[in-house]
Amino acid sequence: MLGMKLTDDACYRVLLSRDPRFDGVFFVGVTTTGIYCRPVCTARTPGRDRCRFFASAPQAEQAGFRPCLRCRPELAPGNSTVDALSRTARLAAARIETGALADGGSVERLARSLGVSSRQLRRAVQQELGVTPIQLAQTRRLLLAKQLLTESRLPIIQVAAASGFASVRRFNALFRTHYGLTPSRMRRGSARAPGDRLRLLLAYRPPLAWRSMLRFLAARATSGVELVADNAYLRTLAIGKHRGWLRVEPVAGKNLLAVELSTSLVGALGGVLARIKDLFDLSARPDVIARALSADRNLAAAVKRTPGLRVPGTVDAVELAVRAILGQQISVAAATTLAGRLAAEFGETIETPYAGLNRLTPTAERLATTSTAAVASLGLRSGVAAAIHALAVAIAEGRIVLEPGADAEQVAEQLVELPGVGAWTAQYIAMRALRWPDALPASDLGLLRAAGVRSPVILTERAEAWRPWRAYAAMHLWESLHELPAKARSSTTKPRPTKRRQLAGSLT
Repeated sequence: MLGMKLTDDACYRVLLSRDPRFDGVFFVGVTTTGIYCRPVCTARTPGRDRCRFFASAPQAEQAGFRPCLRCRPELAPGNSTVDALSRTARLAAARIETGALADGGSVERLARSLGVSSRQLRRAVQQELGVTPIQLAQTRRLLLAKQLLTESRLPIIQVAAASGFASVRRFNALFRTHYGLTPSRMRRGSARAPGDRLRLLLAYRPPLAWRSMLRFLAARATSGVELVADNAYLRTLAIGKHRGWLRVEPVAGKNLLAVELSTSLVGALGGVLARIKDLFDLSARPDVIARALSADRNLAAAVKRTPGLRVPGTVDAVELAVRAILGQQISVAAATTLAGRLAAEFGETIETPYAGLNRLTPTAERLATTSTAAVASLGLRSGVAAAIHALAVAIAEGRIVLEPGADAEQVAEQLVELPGVGAWTAQYIAMRALRWPDALPASDLGLLRAAGVRSPVILTERAEAWRPWRAYAAMHLWESLHELPAKARSSTTKPRPTKRRQLAGSLT
């Protein structure tokens, strides 16, 4: 049985229908072929008695099945590692997805970072995902390698390194053992020089409100760091020692996003792709979310008007948190201007092929070593500058960890203890940086206006019916404000927050 609410018989009914809404929710192994597929695979449907169902790709591979070359399980949205039931297993899976066990990383070090013993970590992951942390990481590396072999022109030696394998010999051996093919046979045609960029595909469950997503990101795009142009999102990015740029746009007629990135980021490719998935909320279940929120007649029209609306995440949690603090008491445009000044003054310079992309976002370490006065000199109020500095110091010292899968309530409590950071900011950070679907910045004036209430208490009470998707409900309410006349939208202002109670305007 699967670690979810679908029985094996229900899974088989889905398999017969090839319903795309279940893509990535489970995988099916066919005992007569030894291959496992996505439920949307176009291959002939096997008989019920030949099917075994798994909640994750690692479980299928651990049971001895190899991935289908036709439906390509590595493209399945969600891939269930981020859907683990246990918080420890979920957070461990998320960190493994971004490469925690690569480049010399160990289970022991990962366990320490999560505040548990290595034995506890192994038990949690085994219980929730059916595999060990090492097996989970190994499957992640192999699936990423398979995608690179299929979609890129990287030489095989670079594919091995980009996938997290320290040894080409080990890579070749595992590939043959798991997939019954050598990497060179997996690749169709000869590999050529990759040039200065790489192009890969990421899948999602339809629908996806791409225009709404771009509009949201464009309004907050930091000058020099981000850019929205020609129906695409572009930005610079730094992960560890790797620096580069990326460009994301939809593939016409398909439920795919095309990701183009500089080859300078190949060494951190797993982390890059994981962050892009978070940014565009690609693991969301829009059908499930819409069905739940539409049960509230006050939200039903908004949900119907913008199907597939996601909660934008971030590729850099520090950037997002600083941006949230900047926007506490001023307009979106003003906060965006200040974010650009911060990047220009404290961000590392970088060369890209795109005009206007020339800065990396300032790191927590850089801001922590910068005086409050230097930050305030860019036009920030002293209290905001102090809050940014306090946040940067807490992150640089490891006292606050902003990562998807972290305990959102605990992190929110830590954030509001910082000077100048209120509940609204903490909830907004939890919503986008921690990927907490139930976050709700209830004191937001835009949400109150869109919901037709005046009190955060009343909104919070009404929002009980939206759990566990309150963050998505907030996005629909904010989106509905675009239906208002411009004059009505501009009347929403941001009063100064008190120490423990904070009101803020919409869409910060």
